[in-house]
This record gives sequence, C-alpha cells and structure tokens, in this order.
Amino acid sequence: MNHIQSLLGRKGAARIALIPPAVLDALNEGLIETVNLNEFLAIDLAHLARSVAAQVGLDDRHERLSDTLAMLDAFKPMKRHLHVARALYDMTAEHPQRDAVAHRLASHTSDVARCWAAQWLMFSGLNLPDKLHAVRRFAADRHFGVREIAWMAVRDDLVAALDPGLALLQPWVRDGDANIRRFASEATRPRGVWCAQIEALKQEPWRAVGLLEPLRADPSRYVQNSVANWLNDASKSQAAWVSQLCERWRDESDLPQTRYIVQRALRTLSK
Repeated sequence: MNHIQSLLGRKGAARIALIPPAVLDALNEGLIETVNLNEFLAIDLAHLARSVAAQVGLDDRHERLSDTLAMLDAFKPMKRHLHVARALYDMTAEHPQRDAVAHRLASHTSDVARCWAAQWLMFSGLNLPDKLHAVRRFAADRHFGVREIAWMAVRDDLVAALDPGLALLQPWVRDGDANIRRFASEATRPRGVWCAQIEALKQEPWRAVGLLEPLRADPSRYVQNSVANWLNDASKSQAAWVSQLCERWRDESDLPQTRYIVQRALRTLSK
C-alpha cells in the first residue's frame, strides 16, 4: 500500500519510454489511474483486462475474454477498449451477481475500468432517459478520460432522439457540478471530437439554444471551453447565426466569462 501511495500525485511522463516500470506495473494491475495520454497508451490492455476481470469477480481466463484479447491488434486503440468492454459485459450475462459485478467495475480504482463500465451503457438496451440517468455518475467522474467516454457512450442515442434528448439535458446545464454542465454541452457538439457529426445541429444549431443560454457566463473554464467549441463547430455551417448569438450575448452579458466564450467561439470566423 505504501508503494502505491508513493505513485499517487505523480507528474505523467512526457514520453511512453520514460514511464517508470513501477508505474506501468501498477497501471496494468489496475491499482492506479492514468494521469496522461502517454500512460493510457502504454497500458498492456490484455494484462489490465485480465486483472480487472478477476478483481470484479469474473473469470479472467474465460473463453469470451481470451478470444477478444487475441484479436485486439486488428483494431485501432479506442476500438480495442470497446471490444474489451463488450467481452466483460457479455461475461456478466451468466453471472449470478451481475449487479454487484457492474458496481465493482463502475467504482474501480482504474480509470480505464470505469471507462469500460461507461461503455456498457452502449450495449444495455436502456431507453434514453434511463441511459442518461445511468451515465450521470461517469459524467461526474473525477477522471477526465472517464468523462469523455461518458458522453460518447450516449451520443448516438441523443442524435437518434435529438429534441427529446435536448429537453432531457435541460436540467443538466443548471446543475451545481461543472462536470455535469459540461457533459450536456460536449455531448451535443455539432462536430465534436472522435465521434460522428450531428448533421441536424450543423444545419440548425438554434435547436440547442436552450442548452447554451444558461451556460453563456458559466464560472467554470472547463464549461466555457466546451460552449465556445460548440459554437465554433456551428460557425462552420451557420456563421451568421453564431455571429448574431455572440453579439447578443456580449450586449446582454458584459462579463469576463461571456467575453471569453465569445472570443473563442468566433476564432474560426475571425481568421
């Protein structure tokens, strides 16, 4: 335990080759969280998957998991994680304490394991309201990586039921947790990152104005950046609307937070 404690609070290595062996061993055993992208990419995914499976009460030598791990090299890095998550999800189907396994995965020390738990929602068959209720814990997670997987896990469902989804997210943009507010903005970005674009919001971004308005002077820089990126996305297809919205925000909300959002939102149009 003292050994693990000594690894906490570390500054992540600038290159994968510089990650100390003790850190890499602890990451692969699921005993600590990653602190940067280099650590995330350096993880031995097969090792971690087996470690986590055993820790949450699953058979780490199960045929379903072994078959998945054997084919991981055929996929891009993020797809590998999705396949591991699916294998673990399928393995719980025959487990007598499925809910307990899910809870252990969702509250695991490893941020990567919690990402897999968030991805389980993609296979769950839950309706959108229930899916949003379930994803909330991951949207508020202490780790940035889990928070990114959280919105990706429900984005397709939001796109499929866009207006009801925007309505369901309305209370989220008034939540006291900045991570929850940021989720509502990031999950609905018209273009986004590492995800399919939302064609409806590229063409009609005003459909989401009810989500954006309460965030126009948000005190959190994390939220401010997301809102600015949302509007910058929209400016690439609906420049006039974004310009008019930003002008109105500046007139109605002469605050540093709003000025920051507007400046970043207009960065593409300002070029």
